[in-house]
Amino acid sequence: MKRLAALLSCLFLSACVVAPPPQGSALAVWHPSPNHEPRRANYVILHHTSNNSAARALGTLTHPLSGVSSHYLVGRDGRVWQLVDERQRAWHAGLSRWKNQTDMNSASIGIELDNNGNEAFSEAQIVALIALLEDIRARLGIPRANVLGHADIAPTRKSDPSAFFPWKRLAAAGFGLWCDPPFAAPPETFTPLWGLAQLGYDIRTPEAAIAAFKRHFTPEDPSPGMNAAATAHLYCLTRKSMEAH
Repeated sequence: MKRLAALLSCLFLSACVVAPPPQGSALAVWHPSPNHEPRRANYVILHHTSNNSAARALGTLTHPLSGVSSHYLVGRDGRVWQLVDERQRAWHAGLSRWKNQTDMNSASIGIELDNNGNEAFSEAQIVALIALLEDIRARLGIPRANVLGHADIAPTRKSDPSAFFPWKRLAAAGFGLWCDPPFAAPPETFTPLWGLAQLGYDIRTPEAAIAAFKRHFTPEDPSPGMNAAATAHLYCLTRKSMEAH
């Protein structure tokens, strides 16, 4: 009986160990976080960690009591860690909204970038991020236009991935929306708030939506509000957004 019990125990333990691998990128080192739930993704949300080291970010994102996580963390040196299975709902977006989607955690892949928010993003990091985005898109079919920043979906609360993030570089690689001047003049019926809502921003706090838009698309323009150039830029983006969908 003891031998039978030992055999059954061994079989049971083997069944526990031989589990299906997590869905994710072969570019990443698996570093699991317990903070997740099941869901299906149609967006990618980019963040910066606000930390000075990837080790500290990993500690926070994988601590059972932190209540936060992301699917991936990309280090300053280009190393990529996967923390949560892509089929699971990581806890990275919080209270957020884009278009009619009010639970972005249930609809997105979260990618944290090792950056304190007051520094440029390294070349190795951006190269690794673009490779990761291409890998995710190829497997999950997430539309290229659906790569957003945390500030885009939570404009009253967040500013990441900061005005230092190279959105134009990302768009040149095929991710996210972008327009370059010269911009066509919008029709007289076009209003900035309508354009922001059409693009996807939550406009219930207009000044926050405008600030998030300008941080993403016109970081070189620190002025408040939507001037003629910003409005024309927005009009171009709304047209591209409609074409993309």
